[in-house]
Amino acid sequence: MTMALLCTFAAFADEEATELNCEVEVNSDKISNVSRDIFNELKEKVTDYMNTTKWTNAVFSTNEKIYCKLLFTISSWDVNTGQMKGDLQIQSQRPVFNSTYTTTLINFKDAKVDFTFDSGQQLDFSQMEMKDNLTAILNFWAYMIIAIDFDSFELHGGDPYYEEAAQIVRFAQNTTETGWKAFEDNTNRSAVLSAYTDKNTEPIRQILYDYHRMGLDQMAVTVDKGRSTITHSLENLAKIYDVAPLSVCLTMFKDAKLDELINVYSKANVSEKETVYEMLYQLYPSETTRLDEIKKVQNFVSGV
Repeated sequence: MTMALLCTFAAFADEEATELNCEVEVNSDKISNVSRDIFNELKEKVTDYMNTTKWTNAVFSTNEKIYCKLLFTISSWDVNTGQMKGDLQIQSQRPVFNSTYTTTLINFKDAKVDFTFDSGQQLDFSQMEMKDNLTAILNFWAYMIIAIDFDSFELHGGDPYYEEAAQIVRFAQNTTETGWKAFEDNTNRSAVLSAYTDKNTEPIRQILYDYHRMGLDQMAVTVDKGRSTITHSLENLAKIYDVAPLSVCLTMFKDAKLDELINVYSKANVSEKETVYEMLYQLYPSETTRLDEIKKVQNFVSGV
């Protein structure tokens, strides 16, 4: 496995581990006057499903597992049918070499989550069919988490896992479930997949590699060289904006990286700060207050 070779900080494991170290939370505060048992069971079942399913043929050691978090916020529940509606916040991180710092890869809200879950229901994995909408959503995000993580270690390293996610989207086209069809909106699961696989927005994957493997990972060796690589990687954001200004990948990058960039450039020279500020301001003019921090912050976060 390429990532295992890259992850020199991880020891080889005697037994093959699954890929994800997934923390799951279920917020049901919007549902009143009902027992919380069904939501606790949902949390337990999803946690087990995400962490015990073998998603790939890649070899992982225990300390190479990808840390991720799923936060379900349930806004409605039909006690008779078991139908739940709400949203799902997805987060994932990966370590930065030769440091104690972890960097965020995904921080995204899937705003249209709709599935049926009953007490005693088993969550069964299948690559050959869409068993139900809950497992389809979980499968999709598991593969996107893995694909983006692999892309951050090797250029286009996530290819086979984007294809797995694409297969799930294809299965879902014949259902009435929301969040899967391209025409619904430009921020659903179909749009997220397209953002990372369509030719027009493919530079986001070059950014994933350059920013993380050639930038952050190198900063432990030489801060200035690593930061310079990050600066050049950001130029690809403008290329995406020129052809697809509404692409969800631009928002996903902002939500995952803007606070981190403030820290990365805290010790940069004035010219480099100005360059990065101008690039990002053209893309995210509504973020002026946060972007201003790039130019004035002085305290460097250890490990970045």
